[in-house]
Amino acid sequence: MKVLVIYSSRDGQTHAIASYIASCLKETDDCDVIDLQHANTVNLANYDKVMIGASIRYGHFNPLLDKFIKTHLATLNTLPSAFFSVNLTARKPEKRTPQTNAYTRKFLLGSPWQPTLCGVFAGALRYPRYRWLDKVMIKLIMRMTGGETDTSKEVEYTDWEQVKQFAEDFGKLSNKK
Repeated sequence: MKVLVIYSSRDGQTHAIASYIASCLKETDDCDVIDLQHANTVNLANYDKVMIGASIRYGHFNPLLDKFIKTHLATLNTLPSAFFSVNLTARKPEKRTPQTNAYTRKFLLGSPWQPTLCGVFAGALRYPRYRWLDKVMIKLIMRMTGGETDTSKEVEYTDWEQVKQFAEDFGKLSNKK
């Protein structure tokens, strides 16, 4: 089976998650991983399943996500498909489902694409890698939400077992949507 995993990553954690999912799927499927920024010419008809993962920054997904979905909507809605979002809100276990994660819930309610499977993963906090303004803004957000505020730290919140289970669930999707 031919599988496509598309990702939109700002600081690399969504790329790492997409790559890990692909490595899990490669045990049974032929899997391509493509950055959303380079996916505008991809032919989805060449794939049996499609997964898209995107990160949140300041409450928003990359605008290319919406554009890609609108361009490929007919095909996305006929293939078995999955969507996963990556955000720091999901560092709290009660915010790791599509129903309890405000960003993912809002996306799904507003999107014409209805993926077969949806997941939410906690991202990583990479203070030392951020530009000055991002560091200040993210620290403020983390202070308001009870998160890590030590700007010398990097904290990975991703639950890799949750990601593995999501990959396994996606692998079980049949060709018939």
